[in-house]
Amino acid sequence: MRNNPTGRQLRLGTELRKLRERAGLTSTQASRLLGVQQNQISNVEAGRAGVSPERVRTLACHYDCGDKALVEALGEMATERTRGWWEEYREILPAALLDLAEVEHHATRLRAAVTVHIPGLLQTTDYAREIFRQDVPEMSPPDIEHRISFRIKRQAVLYRDSPTPHQAIVHEAALRMKFGGPSVTRAQLQYLLDMSERDHITIRVIPFDAATLPGSGQSFYYSKGPVPQLDTVHLAQSHGPVFLDSEAQLDKYRVLLDRMEAGALSAVESRDFIHKITQDL
Repeated sequence: MRNNPTGRQLRLGTELRKLRERAGLTSTQASRLLGVQQNQISNVEAGRAGVSPERVRTLACHYDCGDKALVEALGEMATERTRGWWEEYREILPAALLDLAEVEHHATRLRAAVTVHIPGLLQTTDYAREIFRQDVPEMSPPDIEHRISFRIKRQAVLYRDSPTPHQAIVHEAALRMKFGGPSVTRAQLQYLLDMSERDHITIRVIPFDAATLPGSGQSFYYSKGPVPQLDTVHLAQSHGPVFLDSEAQLDKYRVLLDRMEAGALSAVESRDFIHKITQDL
């Protein structure tokens, strides 16, 4: 029995519960179909107990789920039993941050929309340090260094053999903010330009003179799963990340991202825009 299920384990249980409820079955009825105790279904759905890929497929069959891609994706989630690099931070950082790294590690595509800060996966060490120094309540120097090392390790998804495609929509305000002063900002913007030259990374800028800003300037991140039902939205809050995964929420943030992208400069225009701001520092 798991005492502290990961976000991915919780998500698998949530999706299995959704399938059961759509089938109009109670957990007691589902347990009878599977030939197990009712509390086993409850524990699986709560992420407290593991489930084999075979049982995932059996449950999906009982739930009359005809979406083969979704069933296979859930089976893959059940197969994944190894702990990632983020586990070394489990007693150091909030669990939600570890869940974020796990979501990013398994994502097939990453999208970000930010207004004041450069996206975390595209931050330099010095820039990240200045961001963490301004947290409330104030963090101790060791805590800041733990946050920085964790953020830098998260960026490995952009450097591995098959890097995750990443699209970032950045408001001009984030480019103009001088966290750490001109030298830190200049280095950060140059890093942004360098990363934008990579084939799997696209950076789009929304300038101040844009006619609209969908979403009221809220910063958020969108991690695409193997199937749309397993996408995840991450809201960047001062108290830590908040995850959304209901169908309505995912639809809303897909639309927001598409609208923000439509109002942003092209990738080439954005590079020129960032380059000009860098020269002005």
